[in-house]
Amino acid sequence: MNDNVVNFNKVRKSKARHQKVLRAAENRMKFGAKKSQKEKTKALTEKLQSHLDGHKLDPKAKNTPESDD
Repeated sequence: MNDNVVNFNKVRKSKARHQKVLRAAENRMKFGAKKSQKEKTKALTEKLQSHLDGHKLDPKAKNTPESDD
C-alpha cells in the first residue's frame, strides 16, 4: 500500500483555517488601528496631498497662448 495517503477532510479544514488566519490579519490591518492613529494618518495624508497639489503646474495656462482679441 502507498504511504502517502491524503485525508481530504484534514486538507480542507487545514486550508479553511489558513484562510481564516489570512482574513484575520487583513482585518487587523484595516480595522485594528486606534482612532488617534487613524486621525494622525489622515492628517499626514492630507498634508502631503496639499503639498503635492501646491506644486502642480496648471496645464491649461501653460499650453494655451494668450490672445488679445
